[in-house]
Amino acid sequence: MTSDISAGRRRILGWLVPVLWTLGFGLWGLSRQDSVWRDEAATWQVAAGRSAGEIWRMLGNVDAVHGLYYLLMHGLFEVFGASTATLRLPSVLAVAVAAACTALIGRRLAGFWAGLGGGLALPLLPAVQFYLQEGRPYALVAAGAAVSTLLLVSLLSDGAGGPGGQRRRVWPRWTAYGLTVLVCALLNWLSLLVLPAHAATLWWAGAGRGPLGRWAAAATGAVAGALPLVLFSRSQSDQVSWIPPLTWHMMIGPGILLAIGGLGALLDRPRAGRLSSAAVGLPLLAVPQLALIGISLVQPLFLDRYVLFSMVGLALLIGAALGAAVRAAAPRFPRAARLLVPGVVGIAVVALLPVELAKRAPASRVDDVLAVAGEVARLKRPGDAVLFVPAARRDTALVSPGAFAGLADVALERDPVASATLKGEEAEPARIRAALLGQRRVLLVTDSAKVAKPYGAARDAAKAAVLEERFRVVEDRQVRGRRVTVYERR
Repeated sequence: MTSDISAGRRRILGWLVPVLWTLGFGLWGLSRQDSVWRDEAATWQVAAGRSAGEIWRMLGNVDAVHGLYYLLMHGLFEVFGASTATLRLPSVLAVAVAAACTALIGRRLAGFWAGLGGGLALPLLPAVQFYLQEGRPYALVAAGAAVSTLLLVSLLSDGAGGPGGQRRRVWPRWTAYGLTVLVCALLNWLSLLVLPAHAATLWWAGAGRGPLGRWAAAATGAVAGALPLVLFSRSQSDQVSWIPPLTWHMMIGPGILLAIGGLGALLDRPRAGRLSSAAVGLPLLAVPQLALIGISLVQPLFLDRYVLFSMVGLALLIGAALGAAVRAAAPRFPRAARLLVPGVVGIAVVALLPVELAKRAPASRVDDVLAVAGEVARLKRPGDAVLFVPAARRDTALVSPGAFAGLADVALERDPVASATLKGEEAEPARIRAALLGQRRVLLVTDSAKVAKPYGAARDAAKAAVLEERFRVVEDRQVRGRRVTVYERR
């Protein structure tokens, strides 16, 4: 009886400790010193600043790939109010779910210490730490991928696919698997790369025809459900035209991750025909990374956030390696073996402390829309005009409208809500020039010199030309990746 209670507590602690650990990491420095960067500003201005109908109309023109996420965040902002906590807490909770799933998978496949080690390792990974506190959908996708992987492992390890009643009992889990993959795809359809990873697991584990057929049915349903979004979002492919072509140095990071994962898989002593941490973790790590590299050879799309969910595979493999180390040490050093996982995790926390601190600082992102809004509020005077170069920098006014109250946005013809776009529609260059010539004082909001790019639009070139010809600089402030320059007529 006592041993049963002890085993039950051990099972609960195996996933509860990683959840609490992840929540602690996520809540630490959650506001990032009250900063919000441009990607999060898109979430904020769409989800908090528009009705559900206005969001839906916008999706027909831009960002359809994030539509479900925007609608979800709109509901949260409506209930809890617009704040950095509301913006980022969903990601914190999502990574906590992913850590719990990682721990449960690792425990089922390789024992308690492997599960605990994997669950504790996940939020420590640098890529995960970045998106752990990010107001974007990538952590939610990682949680969904972890849940679908846990469902797959439970189905395979339970011998799902047998005759009669057993088949009837497993269909709810297969249905849940397919729905989870579908929801992930609606959050970001590149998460469908989890399916070939799971296919590799099925092959490695020697799954029979029953599980293979049921997996194929669930996977087909998920792909069919996501296909309309995939096809429609291709019409908005200009949104990713800024992603640079793949280069050799861009593959250094994935190469290091695959090397670490491969070592963890070897320590798990993988064997064909056996469901193991290696059979689950290595495909989950490697297949999405390699597939995205292959896709990027045709169309540049290589961004680590698109395959953040592959870090669940890496955490599983790290956990397997830690579990193997505990098993090797236990016969000779039983007490020390029990301290091995906590000790390694503690050392990792200390070693990664510079990374942990950096990820929670405003400088970890390319800019801060809130900081520059504060500068505008301090510099503006009644009757001033404001310009944004490029037009996308209007996001700071959309997130902090109070700071821009009283300023005339002289280049704007139709605001973002009316035009169903992210940045609004600006007037033709000649009209912008004429509007500027009627102003006495103009505030220009743009990127700081360190991150600014050459003008790519005729409207931006026209703005710059008028300011240079007819105005002089009287104030110039650069703060957290953005710049406010005050111009007065000569």
